[in-house]
Amino acid sequence: MLVHICCSVDSHYFIQRLQKDYPDERLVAFFYDPNIHPYSEYYLRLLDVKRSCKMLGIEIIEGEYDFENWLKAVEGYENEPEKGARCAICFDRRFEVSAMMAHKLKETSYTSTLLTSPKKSLKQLEISGKAEGKKFEIEFLAPDYREASGTQEQNILAKKDALYRQDYCGCLYALNIQRESQKRLADELFSPISQQILPESIEERIKLYEKRLELEEKNISYKIVKNRFLNWRILAGYVKSKGVILPSHILPYSSIKSTYSRGKIEFNIDKLYYMGRDEIKFITLEYYNSLAKTNYKNIKELIFNPPNFEEEIQVRNLLINDAYNLSSIFVLEKIPKDKLEILLNTKIYEDIKENLIKT
Repeated sequence: MLVHICCSVDSHYFIQRLQKDYPDERLVAFFYDPNIHPYSEYYLRLLDVKRSCKMLGIEIIEGEYDFENWLKAVEGYENEPEKGARCAICFDRRFEVSAMMAHKLKETSYTSTLLTSPKKSLKQLEISGKAEGKKFEIEFLAPDYREASGTQEQNILAKKDALYRQDYCGCLYALNIQRESQKRLADELFSPISQQILPESIEERIKLYEKRLELEEKNISYKIVKNRFLNWRILAGYVKSKGVILPSHILPYSSIKSTYSRGKIEFNIDKLYYMGRDEIKFITLEYYNSLAKTNYKNIKELIFNPPNFEEEIQVRNLLINDAYNLSSIFVLEKIPKDKLEILLNTKIYEDIKENLIKT
C-alpha cells in the first residue's frame, strides 16, 4: 500500500494504525506536497517525516516539489476558505500523482495521512482519492482514525515523540488568511536578503531539528523547551540625505513610533550619535567593526554578509546596555551633517521560541 504523507504529526499516528489494521501490507510512504510554501517549510516537514518513517521502519519516497505547477492549478482560487474549492483542486493533484506512483510501484491500493487531519473534510478527501485512484485502477482506502478519541491520541503521540508541529496547513494562501484572522504577522514568508537567520524563523527551526537528529544518532538525550519572547522583523527601512538614499545597516530590535521621521543629528556621546527626534541613533561602520570585531570595508558588504543575529544583539547591548530599549540604531559609512529622512517599518510581537537543551 502506498501512503501519501502530508506531515509527521498526521503520518506518525496514521501509519501506526495502518500497521495494526493491515499487518500483511508492505507500506511505502510517499511525500508529495508541492503546496507547501516556502520551500524551507517544505524541507523542514520532510526532515521530520523522514525521522518518523525511520522510527516506524518504512521506506519513504520524495515526490517532485513542482510548486509552480501547483500555483497554476489553483489560480483564481486564492481567496477560497479552508475546505473550499482550492483545497479540492489541491487534493485532486496530490492524489492523482500519488495514484500514479502507486500504479508505477505495482501497488493495488493507496491512502493519505490527510484523512487524519482535523482541518480537512473526510468526505471531500474520500471523493477525491477514489476518483483519482479509479483512473489507474488503484483502490483508495479512507479509514476514519479521527473517531473514538483518535485525534487526541494523535496529539499525545506527537508530543511523546517530539514531532515538529507546524501551525498552518501548508499553502501560502491558507497561511495569509489564517494569520489575518489571528491578527498575526506571517513571518514564515520573511527571508532577509542578507540570509541572516532570524529568531524563530523556519531556517532557525531547521537548524534545531537537524541538531536534534545529530543528538539522536549519538544517543544523546535532549529536551525541546518552549519559551515566550519578543520577536522582531523589519519590513522596510532607509536613510535619506538631500533626497539620496545613504547605504545603511539597521541593528535588530530597531523601531520608531511611526514609520517615518526627519531631523538632524544634534549631538553625540562618545561614538554614538543622536538625532533630535524619535530616539534615533547612528554609528559609523568603523565603530561597528570595532564593537563586532569585524572588518567590513563598506556598508553593502555588511548588508549582504552580516554577523549572526545573536552577535548583532551583543553589538546593540554594547551601545545601549538596556534590555528594554527599542531605539533605532543605523550604521552608516560616515555621520552626515545635513537633515535626514528616515523610513523604518518594523514589527515587534510576542512569539514562542523552541530551544534544544541536552539533558
